[in-house]
Amino acid sequence: MRGGGAVAATMVFLQFLFWALMLPSCFGGNVTYDHRGLVIGGKRRVLVSGSMHYMRSTPQMWPDLIQKSKDGGLDVIQTFVFWNLHEPVRGQYDFEGRKDLVKFVKLAGEAGLFVHLRIGPYACAEWNYGGFPLWLHFIPGIVFRTDNEPFKAEMRRFTAKIVNMMKQENLYASQGGPIILSQIENEYGNIDSAYGESAKTYISWAAAMATSLDTGVPWVMCQQSDAPNPIINTCNGFYCDQFTPNSNNKPKMWTENWSGWFSSFGDPVPYRPVEDIAFSTARFYQLGGMFLNYYMYHGGTNFGRTSGGPFITTSYDYDAPIDEYGLLRQPKWGHLKDVHKAIKLCEGALVATDPETTSLGSNLEATVYKTESGVCAAFLANVDSQSEATVNFNGNSYHLPAWSVSILPDCKTVVLNTAKINSLATISEFVHQSSIDDSTATDTFLSGWSWIHEPIGISTDSSFMKLGLLEQINTTADQSDYLWYSLSIETKGDEPFMQDGSQTVLHVDSLGHALYVFLNKELAGSAKGRNSEPKVSVDVPISLIHGRNKIDLLSLTVGLQNYGAYFDKKGAGVTGPVQLKGLRNGSTVDLSSQQWTYQIGLRGEELALSSGTSSLWVSQPTLPKDQPLVWYKTTFDAPTGISPVALDFSGMGKGQAWINGQSIGRYWPKYTAPDSGCTDSCNYRGSFSPSKCMKNCGQPTQKFYHVPRSWLQASENVLVLFEEMGGDPEQISLATRETGSICSQILETHPMEVDMWTTDQKSRSRTGPTLSLNCPFPNQVMSEIKFASFGTPHGTCGSFSHGRCSSEKALSIVQKTCIGSRSCRIGVSVDTFGDPCRGMIKSLAVEASCS
Repeated sequence: MRGGGAVAATMVFLQFLFWALMLPSCFGGNVTYDHRGLVIGGKRRVLVSGSMHYMRSTPQMWPDLIQKSKDGGLDVIQTFVFWNLHEPVRGQYDFEGRKDLVKFVKLAGEAGLFVHLRIGPYACAEWNYGGFPLWLHFIPGIVFRTDNEPFKAEMRRFTAKIVNMMKQENLYASQGGPIILSQIENEYGNIDSAYGESAKTYISWAAAMATSLDTGVPWVMCQQSDAPNPIINTCNGFYCDQFTPNSNNKPKMWTENWSGWFSSFGDPVPYRPVEDIAFSTARFYQLGGMFLNYYMYHGGTNFGRTSGGPFITTSYDYDAPIDEYGLLRQPKWGHLKDVHKAIKLCEGALVATDPETTSLGSNLEATVYKTESGVCAAFLANVDSQSEATVNFNGNSYHLPAWSVSILPDCKTVVLNTAKINSLATISEFVHQSSIDDSTATDTFLSGWSWIHEPIGISTDSSFMKLGLLEQINTTADQSDYLWYSLSIETKGDEPFMQDGSQTVLHVDSLGHALYVFLNKELAGSAKGRNSEPKVSVDVPISLIHGRNKIDLLSLTVGLQNYGAYFDKKGAGVTGPVQLKGLRNGSTVDLSSQQWTYQIGLRGEELALSSGTSSLWVSQPTLPKDQPLVWYKTTFDAPTGISPVALDFSGMGKGQAWINGQSIGRYWPKYTAPDSGCTDSCNYRGSFSPSKCMKNCGQPTQKFYHVPRSWLQASENVLVLFEEMGGDPEQISLATRETGSICSQILETHPMEVDMWTTDQKSRSRTGPTLSLNCPFPNQVMSEIKFASFGTPHGTCGSFSHGRCSSEKALSIVQKTCIGSRSCRIGVSVDTFGDPCRGMIKSLAVEASCS
């Protein structure tokens, strides 16, 4: 027994030692701040953070995402807390599964990362209704986000609920946990003028309410220049280097450096070049910044009906360093990792003193951090968007590409320039899976379809009648995307809208977001809005018959408004007028004020068809295709391996999809982006905006939809679709997300790898630029070198070509060094490859494949 007790005690000690080593050494103790940064456990810190919303991925994905964030050089994970996710019904809370906030925070802490908890509780975040629960809207006398007692009472209650949950689990740094920051409100300063004087008293109240909760860590308000002490006001945007806090006692913090931008159905997909993100990051730390967060670092997926906007896509990839599927987006992840390492090499100087910036010429700056003890770090910036430059600094000459920052950890040697990428690039692609039962199949993986037709018009006992046209959100309380408006018209042949069998026009005005018009159970027309203008106006030619005519309007929401002053008042649905135009006598009949019959949601929703378990499913030899309002069901086997999985909805129109009862979100491949506005490449130089760099013009905004691996079983997975407008489900295919090629291109003039930095100047002088390749998965090795050239190669990853000069030895040297290895490193110099073109700056470009 004594021996067993000793073993048990040893195991307890080892477990304690493990967690002690896993957690940052500064966990524990109150977090404070001064003008040079956050002070954690008595130590001032330079911090790099990344946004990752736990509910936009799955618990099974969290550990890998968190570890990849840490490997990328992050110190902090930042997340919103969405009120409507956790309290869908007032007083009824849900923190299970993807909603398990406590588990997510603990996992971040166990990985050795801090947490910034943005409670809000208003979030924006392209999330449905900005994160507010819809029931909040129906509280008598309530006005959101202003000095309104009913709203403040609910906001205080939910904020306290979250804070107390964190306290009960000892998750604040003041309790030894990982949470070092909280946020109250969000980007209110962008719209507070609309609320008048009440905005000022509301912000003062919110600050006092938050600090009264006694978390032992600071609170921030982003985009709030009048944030009262002790709240720290912070910056959001593509560039925040010129931002200054509203007090000399507060640190310079950037809560959202937008790594890309969200996408909307019907629009091209924006992306942001990594050279520009790296430039903005280095400029921020150059000019006194001490905390920076990437929004997003992993964007994830808007599962279910959680996307906002309206019209925000199901994908919330955001062109983030870790993509929607959890794979590294290279070179974005790797280049930013190098930037973070370079910044951390300067940390001793950055935390100890204030920066001093001097001009080196037009659009050229040098910023120096130098302590009394002689610790020195410098940043050299060229903010010109066109011209490169050579500058003299501390007696040395430095070349600065346009729109770049060079980082010198010792005020002498450049360890990184933001425009010169040492990181590898990858080509990720979707690989369609063939049916495991049919070796001749190409894309088809589904069989055994069954279906149910959704009734057109009123079909449930819960329908009701009202005079006039009802606004949709107030009617449905967002319990469904769908609201039926139904009206019967009796005609005898002498009414003005009868034209001897010829057509008249049904005119419908709607606040949006989409509309289907049925006449006598047949689809007569449809219309859709877009993110920039959700309203819908449509004229549908119709032919009325003698006797009873039935008009059924199916109005849809595609995510609720999430941003702007009084965004909660933005309506949806058919608010009219609804008119019959082009009549026999030239008159117009307004149907708006007649008695309409309403049905909230679909019959299939009431029957829970999304579970796939109903006995109503039918199978017949002829599958209904290109018909509106059809529920489909089939089964499939999961693809083998560990690669992320997606469904390609090519051939479908618009609808929703479920896998084994879990909603993978809204699909809408029929909504394509305009043909113009995209470019094959994007110049990173100069200020970025979402319209500067776009792709997918003329293509569906989104056609691949993420299916988390953890939602799948080996076989007999049930796929249920509700197709609104008509499509061919047999065209749907299963795909896996794979890395096709890995590439790198390094110039002779590149700095050394950041990992090779040393304070020994002689060692640095012997270390030149190096090309590194690394297969993305541990069990992979490089199996083929698709391209290798040392000289003047052209192109980018996947499209390299030889220039006018190229070393004859390049391919064989790279093959010998890299084939059969998971990673390889090659010095980029004439010593290795010879000099195929004297007097020219040369580069080494390589493309390889891993298997």
